[in-house]
Order: sequence, then C-alpha cells, then structure tokens
Amino acid sequence: MIIGHLSSDQAPATIPKGRDSSATVYRSGKVDHVAKWDTTKCRGPGNCKTLTILAVAVYLQLFKEHDPFDSSLQVGIVINSIRDVDNLFAMVYFSTIALAVASVLPQLTQGVGLNTAAVAKGKLYFGSATDNPELTDAAYLAQLSNTDDFGQITPGNAQKWDATEPSQNTFSYTKGDVIANLAATNGQKLRCHNLVWHSQLPNWVSSGSWTNATLLAAMKNHITNVVTHYKGECYSWDVVNEALNEDGTYRNNVFYQHIGEAYLPIAFATAAAADPDVKLYYNDYNIESAGSKSNGAQRIVKLVQQYGAKIDGVGLQGHFIVGSTPGQSAQTTNLAAFIALGVEVAYTELDIRMTLPSTAALLTRQSADYQSTVAACVANAKCVGVTLWDYTDKYSWVPNTFPGQGDACPWDANLGKKPAYAGILAALGVTSSPTSTTTFITTTTTANPGGTVVPLYGQCGGSGWTGDTICASGTCKYVSEWYSQCM
Repeated sequence: MIIGHLSSDQAPATIPKGRDSSATVYRSGKVDHVAKWDTTKCRGPGNCKTLTILAVAVYLQLFKEHDPFDSSLQVGIVINSIRDVDNLFAMVYFSTIALAVASVLPQLTQGVGLNTAAVAKGKLYFGSATDNPELTDAAYLAQLSNTDDFGQITPGNAQKWDATEPSQNTFSYTKGDVIANLAATNGQKLRCHNLVWHSQLPNWVSSGSWTNATLLAAMKNHITNVVTHYKGECYSWDVVNEALNEDGTYRNNVFYQHIGEAYLPIAFATAAAADPDVKLYYNDYNIESAGSKSNGAQRIVKLVQQYGAKIDGVGLQGHFIVGSTPGQSAQTTNLAAFIALGVEVAYTELDIRMTLPSTAALLTRQSADYQSTVAACVANAKCVGVTLWDYTDKYSWVPNTFPGQGDACPWDANLGKKPAYAGILAALGVTSSPTSTTTFITTTTTANPGGTVVPLYGQCGGSGWTGDTICASGTCKYVSEWYSQCM
C-alpha cells in the first residue's frame, strides 16, 4: 500500500483507476490523505472492499497523532470505479464506522513484535489465521496487517473444498482471493489451507456414489484446479489434513474408503505437479508430542516419500489446553523426530484454551504454555514458523466447539494483549518492557438504547462468534455454519 499526503487546501486528486477501485479518504470535506493500492490484483468481487476497509484502518492508525479522534471525525470513501466490486461498497459514508473504530482501535506504541522477533531468531514468519467475515472489522484488520506482529496469514475456511468446489467441476475462488490479495498487499506470506480433508466437504463429495477410479479422478481434478489457481502465491499448501485417528490408524474417511492409503501420496504428487515450487505439508492435531498419533504422522511422511512424491513439511496444529500443554523438552524432541525424516515443521493452528471464566492464574499459566511451545520451535532450526489460529478471542473457534472453554488467543476480545503475548516474546528472546512491546489502550463501546450495535455487513453470528447479534441496519442472515452477516 502507498500512503500519500496532500495539504488540506488542495483540491481532490484524480487517482488512476485500477481494475477494481481506488479510494480517496476525506476528512472534514477536504482531501487530507490518499490511500491507494495495486488494484490489478483485485481478482474477484469483494476484494477491494476489504482493501477499502484496510485503507481506512491504516489512515486512522497512521495519522491519529496528527488528527486525534473526536466526535466530529467524519471519514468518507469515494470509489472511483466499481466495475468489479459487489454492490456492497459502491458508495460508503464512513463516519459511523470511524467513530466505532475510534473506540476500539488500539493506541499503538510499536516496539519489537512477534514476527520481527521470530525473523530475528531465524524463523520465516510469525502469523495468524483469518476468515472473510472478520475482515469487515477495521480495527481487527489493522492489527492483522501489522507486519511487525504478523508476517504470514492463513485462510481459515476460504480455500477448503466446500468453498472452492461447491458443485463438481464448478470452482469458486472469491473468498480465497480476498485473503490472498490481502497477504500480497501487506507483503505477508500465505499458508494455503487445505486440499483434502474429511470435514467441510460438499455433499457431492461426502455422499457421492464413488468407485476407486471416479473418486480418484475427482480428487486429482480438485487439487489440480485449486493449486493451479494459486500457483506462485502460497508459501505452502496443507495438502492432506487430519488423516489419522487418535491411535495413529487411518481415519475412515471417504477417500480412504474408496482409494485406500494411496490417496495420501497421490494427493501430494498431484499438488506437486500443479505447482512444483510450493511447499507441501501434512497437517494434524495431537501430534505435538511423542505417541501413537505422532508415529502415524511420521508413517505418512515415509509413505509419501516411498511413493516418490514430494512432501516438504509437517504442520503441528497445536490446539492445546492450559496446564496440559506438552513441555518444551517433549515438544522439541518430537519436532526433531519429524525433522530427521528430511522435512521442515511448523506450528500451524496454535491456540491454548482454558475453562471459563479466566483467572489471573490461568492467564499466567497460559503465557508459560505459549512460551514453551514457541521455544520448542526456536530450538529447532527447521521449524520455520508459528501460526495462531486467529490472534484474538473475539473470533476464536473455541467457545462454539468446546462449550465452557475459551480465551485461547494471545489477544483478548477487545484486541488487548494478554500475558501470552509477553510469553511468546520471551520465547523469541525479547524481554517485555515499555520500549520493546506494544502497549494497547482500549475503551469500551456502549450500545445505543435500541441495541443496534453491528454495522451493515458486519458479522453477527456463526461458529465461535461471541460478539453482538443485533444489526444496526439490515438483518442478521445465515451465510454458513461459520458466520452470519448483517445484510
């Protein structure tokens, strides 16, 4: 993104039109700052909507010292070209959202962040997963785009089979492109996720009348199309996800039922043929310490290698529980067992949940658990990075999946840093201090008497949603199990 400054007495500048849109940010009726991006990468409807919100968030964050928030702040967006933009943001007057952002956007004093510290330790990135509905939250988006903390992002759901091929041989990349576009705009690495998984399959896959040959053809067609679409954009692909039972045996999914264990190496070979340069991963949970399931994951690596297919890495998800997280030594030894097979490793979905309500003691223990996990990665040269399964409790999947549990992320629901943040920094060799950490000061947003608190196009429900459910405009409409939106 390029941010330019114009004096307040200048006339509105003419901004070259890109493929989708460029935006001029107005304050008090005059052009103060211009936010512009390379719109040639806006590949589908909604992409530049996200970039528009990002531009506003960056404006609010970068220039708040010069233009302090007050009740008179009015921000507008002029979309110069709406050729490829959905009917969502053809013209948006942003004063209400600006005031909402002012109440929750952290006041930022940025020192050494998680990604900066990780790279200094020889890692490729420290990152976070995200999902499309969250990108309408300007304060959330501003922090996600802060590359001092996050040098990598993962689409939580946008590249899964149900999103990319909802009906056979009909492909949709709109949601995935939004997140890929965001990563490219921010200069962040993109971990692509995932190609073959037993869950979130469309009915035509999970309930189809398959033979070995027909399912094999469908699987290869899916992998080839999706990997080809994102060729050159992904650092890595989670090719096969969660293929194991807890005892290390193969999960009896539709692919195993009709193809057998051969579906694993065939999937890797197909992905490698579509993009020879991308890193290819097997990804699973509960393989972070020695045991039957970790042994099963090592068996998969050997199987793919014996087949002659390419496998570059193993993703250890890291969905832990406070107080039950494997210790640093156990995790370090387990990582070394995978590395000995000639692959790299990464923590791909890290969060550490607790029984609610949280307490100071639980938060302190959570910080120690985060520290031991990240330290295990630091101790292994071929552990390339750590990805949080979203960085804030506001959008965590945990409460909906594990009732009575939550507060699993290093940022709380108000985007304030928890002790876990300092624990991660400590593992990366940074001691918390006023000059070496980021300090957030937030205020609470009070709902108006009518209770209409969610702005138009904001999230109002879905898996893991703990926020407000009443729309300021429109109605809260079910989109998928993952989210509902004010429309």
